[in-house]
Amino acid sequence: MPPHVLFAERLLAVLTGQRPVHWMLGHTIGEAYEQLIRLAPANPLRAAEGGPQRPVLRTCKGSPLRPGVVEAFASVTAGDRVRAMAFRLELGADRRWRCAAVELGTEPARRDAPYTQSFPT
Repeated sequence: MPPHVLFAERLLAVLTGQRPVHWMLGHTIGEAYEQLIRLAPANPLRAAEGGPQRPVLRTCKGSPLRPGVVEAFASVTAGDRVRAMAFRLELGADRRWRCAAVELGTEPARRDAPYTQSFPT
């Protein structure tokens, strides 16, 4: 399995609350661990309220930027919800891949929320 798919599964486990953030300690570098500390408490990729479905990795694609650096994106499905996740992997001198950055797509608007639009003044 490609490293970006393995990392997507690891990130999914942390961001759904199935694993604690410190599970990623040896698998992150730079700001990535701090990003996970900020993101994980809200379990942003968890199943919808009352939804029985466990979130699953729907797709995951990686794109090499240069040797030893891969930018990847994944979509996560939980019931009828789909969320986006992007991350960067870097290959260390020890030949191990580590996550260097994580971003999540914004929370989708609720379907029952009133539509509002603002214009610059």
